[in-house]
Amino acid sequence: MARLYDSDHSAASLAQRTGNMAAFGGVRLSVLDNGAGRGLRMLDFHTGSGLHFSVLVDRAMDISEVSHKGRAIGWHSPTGFRHPALGDYEGEGGLGWTRSFSGFLATCGLDHVGGPEEVDASSYNYPRRSTVQHGLHGRISATPARLTGYGETWQNERYTLWAEAVCVQATMFGEVLHLHRRIEADLGGNTIRLHDRVVNAGFAPTPHMLMYHVNLGYPVIDEGARLVAPIRDVVWASHAESGLSRQSVGYRTCPAPQTGFAEQVWEHDLAADERGNVALAVVNDRLAFGLELETRKEQMPCFYQWQNFQAGHYVMGVEPATHHAKGNQFARDRDEMIWLSAGEARNYSAQFRVLDGGKEIAESTARIMAVQAQPDEDYPQPSGHFAALYGAKAGA
Repeated sequence: MARLYDSDHSAASLAQRTGNMAAFGGVRLSVLDNGAGRGLRMLDFHTGSGLHFSVLVDRAMDISEVSHKGRAIGWHSPTGFRHPALGDYEGEGGLGWTRSFSGFLATCGLDHVGGPEEVDASSYNYPRRSTVQHGLHGRISATPARLTGYGETWQNERYTLWAEAVCVQATMFGEVLHLHRRIEADLGGNTIRLHDRVVNAGFAPTPHMLMYHVNLGYPVIDEGARLVAPIRDVVWASHAESGLSRQSVGYRTCPAPQTGFAEQVWEHDLAADERGNVALAVVNDRLAFGLELETRKEQMPCFYQWQNFQAGHYVMGVEPATHHAKGNQFARDRDEMIWLSAGEARNYSAQFRVLDGGKEIAESTARIMAVQAQPDEDYPQPSGHFAALYGAKAGA
């Protein structure tokens, strides 16, 4: 049954009440026609519960805007949503990615996550390319998708809004990786479901890394907003050498916007529940409003927290990932790189659920803390213990 306007409805029940289900919710394809986003295809999802989100078809099917009952959840940067043809991924020493970085979800990968690096490319057996250069967070987010379908359908007594597409990251004498993405939400629901499948469509062994850069802005992020996460170990912090408390911003709560703030990144080891799921939440208690994120530990064993509280850029990122925060070469050196053989695939899933009201926040917090209590201090000292991944030996 579809739960809509405080009532349960079957397909017949709703059909009796409208001539077109679009009155209650649905998916609509449009094209932006002005400014830097001109030509971008966009899918708008409306669930009828107050949840609205947009998917940028021409930016790897990433989720740009998210709001609930008129309250923003997804972050907007000063760049806006730019058409990928305007970007220069290879530019600015590998930082050209930041010229188009905006929105709720930026997919990072498919063969690199982290800062700019140059790594070995001998697996592709091309004499003219002994190494490959990667810019910040990889190439996939600037890749237009081939939209294979979208719409609405009744399935298992639920009216599901959906879209599917394929993004191809490929080059001659290099990687041929396909990202198959499906995004779903239910009529009357407050949850976005993401399903990804990454396939090596080529014939050379190919490295694979993936991260979901989930970016939350005001009003979810505001002074006093807090991270609720089953942290069993604080592994690493980008600002540890300069002093964890130097900017008076710890991991647990957000400050007001600041001038001159330097970004901070933490890596936390999160505990999974008995089903292997990892849940965390970011909540604004003053507004009784927040977001819960759930992923699979076996799929994305690592997690980063990005804090950028600079005025005008004000954002916090929660970022499940396949690898540790220290990057591509670090993974190779520890024999933790994922190598996909010809035709091999890996599956990923994530759920984003709006927390609307104090009761939902309390229930989410209790469920997360029942798995693992988080450190009860703002500046926990990182352990430096990077757990072994994918069968690598600890300490390798």
